[in-house]
Amino acid sequence: MLESGSGRDSGMSLETVNSTTQRTSMSSGSESICSTSFSRLSFDLLPISSPESLSIKPHRSSDFAYTAIRKSSLTFRDFHLLRRIGSGDIGTVYLCRLRDSDDDDPASYYAMKVVDKDAVAIKKKSHRAEMERKILKMLDHPFLPSLYAEFEASHFSCIVMEFCSGGDLHSLRHRHHRNRFSLSSARFYAAEVLVALEYLHMLGIIYRDLKPENVLVRSDGHIMLSDFDLSMCSHAIPSVESSPDCFPKDEALDVSCTRPHSNLTPFACLSKRLFRSRKVQTFQSNRLFVAEPVEARSCSFVGTHEYVSPEVASGKSHGNAVDWWSFGIFIYEMVYGRTPFAGPSNEATLRNIIKKPLSFPTATPSSTLEMHARNLVSGLLNKDPNRRLGSKRGAADVKMHPFFVGLNLALIRMVTPPEVPGLRRHKTTPLFTVKDNNGKRSCSSSRQQHTTSSFDYF
Repeated sequence: MLESGSGRDSGMSLETVNSTTQRTSMSSGSESICSTSFSRLSFDLLPISSPESLSIKPHRSSDFAYTAIRKSSLTFRDFHLLRRIGSGDIGTVYLCRLRDSDDDDPASYYAMKVVDKDAVAIKKKSHRAEMERKILKMLDHPFLPSLYAEFEASHFSCIVMEFCSGGDLHSLRHRHHRNRFSLSSARFYAAEVLVALEYLHMLGIIYRDLKPENVLVRSDGHIMLSDFDLSMCSHAIPSVESSPDCFPKDEALDVSCTRPHSNLTPFACLSKRLFRSRKVQTFQSNRLFVAEPVEARSCSFVGTHEYVSPEVASGKSHGNAVDWWSFGIFIYEMVYGRTPFAGPSNEATLRNIIKKPLSFPTATPSSTLEMHARNLVSGLLNKDPNRRLGSKRGAADVKMHPFFVGLNLALIRMVTPPEVPGLRRHKTTPLFTVKDNNGKRSCSSSRQQHTTSSFDYF
């Protein structure tokens, strides 16, 4: 079985679909762990949704784990549950493998998210589980999860996805000096998250829960976003718009544009000889494809305290701009090892988000790349959502920032990641999420008392 350490810094070998750390997602509803009694559990064969009924994911066509699981109709009996590897507000995640697969084959491991339908119905959160399932069926992207299979087991709903052996970026960051990544590593992870957000927004999906705990690391070192139960579905109207000749200056930092104009070309990574159409060959370099759900609005109070935007913290309606705010917080934490508005309590954090000006650990940046990072973060962390970078044209504007100069974002999946964890075998005890007397979620090892789900007996 695979290892899980203890404390918040653990999980380097776990696919924690819902983070088991103190910094957890919040929503308008109550927070608790789904659990049930053992006597209610029955694994009689129920009507299932077979792998064949799910849409084919072209980018997974060469993935052995994906093709192996789609060979026949599946039920819970076809899987061997190895251990519990994560739990959250609406479900529990288990490491599993197909019963007829080889123990030593890294491609035979999967992550199974189990939702107690009765428990989430009592908490009136069934819509969140359905939203996540709906979104997973829509996704087909290298940096987003693929729904491998889904089926019912008694009163449980099960979905099977890829297992990410590298843990999450929160845990990975804590393994580095001063709990932060190098600027080049932070830029790589930010670039892949940016590409994933662009795809989601093109589908009209506002993520609303971006944080390092939800950015998982695959065995090849590339990332995968997880947890879509707080996401919102809307509509994005594609359009082609003119781009500025140069990225606008930030008045506070006075950063001049250094990004070559030629890099703005949407098809820069491809030779013109590949296109038969003369119109495509003569495509103007200052034209950008934009598909951003700018009309989407919600009044729900969701997110993670350190990552929520000012409009959410103040109880106002919000839209697509919340993802670009959290993207700015994400980059700040990757570079500096902490979030910019964290306070001694959740209430203090929300006050800081609304009122405290953005500041950086040092008065001046140490390099040109850090100067660009600060400029980008400043644009993303504009407290006015209407003036926030990305709020109008989304990733089309963010990708043009000098911080990403030299990166071919269209082919970022072909770049060698800063770290390649692979699939490792480990021996320590797993973590379980428990709650204190105040209802606050925290980490606990198996040596501490915890609520056990009936699934843990199998």
